[in-house]
Amino acid sequence: MKVAPTKLIDKTVNWNPWLWFRSTGSEIDRMLVLSMAFSIALVTARILYTDRLTFIFMNWNLFLAWLPYMISSWLQKRPQLQARPVKFATISFVWLLFIPNSFYILTDLFHLGKHKNVPNWFDLAMIISFAWNGLLLGILSVRQMEKMIQPYLPGRHELLFIYPIMFLNALGVYMGRYPRFNSWNIITNPLGVVAYLGKMFLHPVQHVYAWGMVACFSVFMTLVYLTLKKLHKAIH
Repeated sequence: MKVAPTKLIDKTVNWNPWLWFRSTGSEIDRMLVLSMAFSIALVTARILYTDRLTFIFMNWNLFLAWLPYMISSWLQKRPQLQARPVKFATISFVWLLFIPNSFYILTDLFHLGKHKNVPNWFDLAMIISFAWNGLLLGILSVRQMEKMIQPYLPGRHELLFIYPIMFLNALGVYMGRYPRFNSWNIITNPLGVVAYLGKMFLHPVQHVYAWGMVACFSVFMTLVYLTLKKLHKAIH
C-alpha cells in the first residue's frame, strides 16, 4: 500500500508590531507607554544634540514614578491577596514608600532655565512631559489603591483615604527634593529619616518652610486628584 506524499505548507507569520502593541494591556497602559516613550525620546534627542547627559536622570525618575503604578496594577489583579489583611497591608506599605516618586517629578520644573544649550521651549516641553507622566501614574495608582481600600474606610468617604495619602506624598516630595532622602533610605538609613522627621514634628516653627510646602502640595495634589476623578465621571 502506497502512502501519498504530503506537502508541508509553509505558513509565513506576518508579525505586526503595532497590532501586537494594541493587543497587550489596557488602553490606558498603551497611552502611558506612548507618553513615556515620548518623554524618553525628548531626553535622548537633547543628549544627542548637546553631547551632554544633563537630564538623563529624568529617565530614572520616570522609572521610579512607574513602580507604584506597577505595584497597584499587579495587586488589583489579585483579589486573593486583597482578602488577606496582612499580605495586603505589607504590599500597600511598600506601595506607600514609592508613590511619592510619581509626584516628585513635578519639582523637576525647578531645573527649567538652568541650562542654555538648547532652546528654552524644548526644555519646557521635555520637563512638562515628564511631570505630566509622573502625575498621571500617581493619580492612576492612587485611584487603584482607593478602590481596593474603600471597603475598609469608615463611611467609605474618599477624603479619609485621599488627603492622608496626598499629605504623605507631599511630605515625601519635600524629603526627596531638599534633604535629599529617597525611598531606599527607609531601609539603608532609617535612623536618618526618623531623625529628620522628628525634628520637623518637634520643631514645626523652625521648619515652617518645609511645612508650608507640604501643606501647599498636599492640597494641590488632592484637588488635582478629585478634579480628574469628577471629570472622568462627567465625561462618561
